[in-house]
Amino acid sequence: MRIKRSVSRFFSVLVLPAVTVAVVSYFGAYAIWGSRGVLALEDAQAQLGIQQARLAQLQDNRARLEHRIRLMEQSGADPDLVEELARTRLMDGAPNQVAVPRQGH
Repeated sequence: MRIKRSVSRFFSVLVLPAVTVAVVSYFGAYAIWGSRGVLALEDAQAQLGIQQARLAQLQDNRARLEHRIRLMEQSGADPDLVEELARTRLMDGAPNQVAVPRQGH
């Protein structure tokens, strides 16, 4: 009886630390490898950097296009721009000229 009581007391004393270690291990592992853990944070930051670079490129492209549109909307449109657009879109040139299509830039 005395041995049984001592064994049961020994295991009851170990239950709380064992449960604590299990819970801390679970949440610690989730904090590192979980869907919102440290590794996921690094991946999200890398994706954010890529998307910010893409956004900056798109904003530059938009500013360039808005500038070209403003040049076209003026009462006296820029003749060089009009000629460039006509040649690019229509692939038409002056007599004895050869039109070479360019990739969009």
